[in-house]
Amino acid sequence: MLTDTTCKNAHRGDKAKLGKAFKLADEKGLSFGTYPEVTLEQARQRRDDARKFIADGIDPGENRKAVKESRAGLAASSLEVIAREWVGKKSGDKSDRPTRLLAQNLFPWLGSKPITDILPKDILACLRRIEERGTIETAHRTLQICGQVFRYAVATGRAERDITQDLKGALPPAKGKHFASMTDPKQVAPLVNIPRQSRGLYVVNRSKR
Repeated sequence: MLTDTTCKNAHRGDKAKLGKAFKLADEKGLSFGTYPEVTLEQARQRRDDARKFIADGIDPGENRKAVKESRAGLAASSLEVIAREWVGKKSGDKSDRPTRLLAQNLFPWLGSKPITDILPKDILACLRRIEERGTIETAHRTLQICGQVFRYAVATGRAERDITQDLKGALPPAKGKHFASMTDPKQVAPLVNIPRQSRGLYVVNRSKR
């Protein structure tokens, strides 16, 4: 019986023979890897799986190819991939601020997920983390950018709808900037005289005609 210990202790010629245990020569030459990266036990399991596919009328090679394509498709539809694509092609923003906002606030938790698997509550959880830092304006900006990414995903056929629309009103309003009022008469006087000066200029201009 072939074991990992047998493989490790085998001579060079024997190892070449053992390598054949990792292939199904009679089943489209499928390779299950090389030893010791793939153990004999793993190779046998993959061989048995391939034989089950063949017994069910499924080409194991085509099945493996389909699985790889499916995984590649999921990766291409992840939030981070779509967001970076949008920043590069559609946003028109020459700075990297949108990418930095998403990389800091969304990608660590949602970046690798397929965009169709993301729910409004997932985005809200990320926004709450920003809110807890006391930067509510950043939370609103992140939500706005996220909505643009989702709309781009809809336009490119990788999402059904912009789910950020479900989060309207979920964040407290951003605090507007208030300017200090002028109470010093010396500061107010020039502003009060502006309309008078304008009327005076208008009269002078008419008198020159």
